[in-house]
Amino acid sequence: MEKLLLVTLSVLLFASVAADDYIRPKPRQALQFPWKQKSSSQPEQVHISLAGDKHMRVSWITSDKSSPSFVEYGTSPGKYSYTGQGESTSYSYVFYRSGKIHHTVIGPLEADTVYFYRCGGGGPEFHLKTPPAHFPITFAVAGDLGQTGWTKSTLDHIDQCKYAVHLLPGDLSYADYMQHKWDTFGELVQPLASVRPWMVTQGNHEKESIPFIVDEFVSYNSRWKMPFAESGSNSNLYYSFEVTGVHVIMLGSYTDYDMNSDQYSWLKADLSKVDRERTPWLIVLFHVPWYNSNEAHQHEGDEMMAVMEPLLYASGVDIVFTGHVHAYERTKRVNNGKSDPCGPVHITIGDGGNREGLARKYKDPSPEWSVFREASFGHGELQMVNSTHALWTWHRNDDDEPTRSDEVWLTSLMNSKCWTEKKSHEELRKMLLEP
Repeated sequence: MEKLLLVTLSVLLFASVAADDYIRPKPRQALQFPWKQKSSSQPEQVHISLAGDKHMRVSWITSDKSSPSFVEYGTSPGKYSYTGQGESTSYSYVFYRSGKIHHTVIGPLEADTVYFYRCGGGGPEFHLKTPPAHFPITFAVAGDLGQTGWTKSTLDHIDQCKYAVHLLPGDLSYADYMQHKWDTFGELVQPLASVRPWMVTQGNHEKESIPFIVDEFVSYNSRWKMPFAESGSNSNLYYSFEVTGVHVIMLGSYTDYDMNSDQYSWLKADLSKVDRERTPWLIVLFHVPWYNSNEAHQHEGDEMMAVMEPLLYASGVDIVFTGHVHAYERTKRVNNGKSDPCGPVHITIGDGGNREGLARKYKDPSPEWSVFREASFGHGELQMVNSTHALWTWHRNDDDEPTRSDEVWLTSLMNSKCWTEKKSHEELRKMLLEP
């Protein structure tokens, strides 16, 4: 029935730095998920996310609509000293009915601590690790995941990384209207997403609207609740959070972003509150890249860039992560379409393993601002070593071995002349807050 619905609704490598002898592996098939009989009250698709200072949100799904939405947790296996009470929701999508989707915030939690937890009073015990209170901290970064053999390879490689938080700049399940694929995606990522927080934003494959019948982000918003309320946003499609000296902003490429939009007003307000003494690093994620020398998806981000890039530049954003283009690319520090030592580094990392394959064709010659580009599946690791220096590495999925193919040391703009000489803090605040 869902395949019928989908049909109805549907009515080479060019790199500036790459090994010449690299031979790209062949595509891999979509993963298969055989049906398994489970108790209707058993928690499934468990994942966690940051939910404000010292708190974590635990999300899961049960078939039993009467299952309670509480989480028991503690610092010893099988011993639960605390209980968090949550909320639940569900949604319908034409012939599909979701299970009961639970969201429960737990905390306050101690930093850099392992907690053991159980969802709804039964089922298996899970464990999670909270991020450290102080540097260093490592982020895993991968977008456009999907559910293929290459997705599994990417997740296996990320699992080998000693990371604290996963950042995903859009395109999660590639369900594309077939709602059961949201369920299989949740099952696929549970081994990682139940242990470390996954912070995500929406991509074009999260849009599943049926005009006058279904809201376009109902599946995504119901399943992947992010800390938008905690950050003063009125939409799950854009929000921010702080963790271990880093202020991270997640923007929405597929919701209004013009100067009269709620997202634009929220972004100005959020940037004006950033304390670079407390969070010396400032990172932004969204789906559609602004700097892209691949032939795929050219100019799709131009309008958003014209409106929002001045805000990011004035605020001293250090790094921008995007997806959408199924390849990897890293730029110099850029602004207004050209190299600028006071702008952010832009990194496109839409190469998590999606079913649509790689975007192999790049523009030739390479733009002066493009440093490294390669059409391969992989993931990135961002280690914030201290308040001034960070190490970025990109790991190609090379025959199931995570080959490090690109790396660069970055310096926070807060510790550069760009920040100390360009504008005083009060001038910046005034510019951001003015009507």
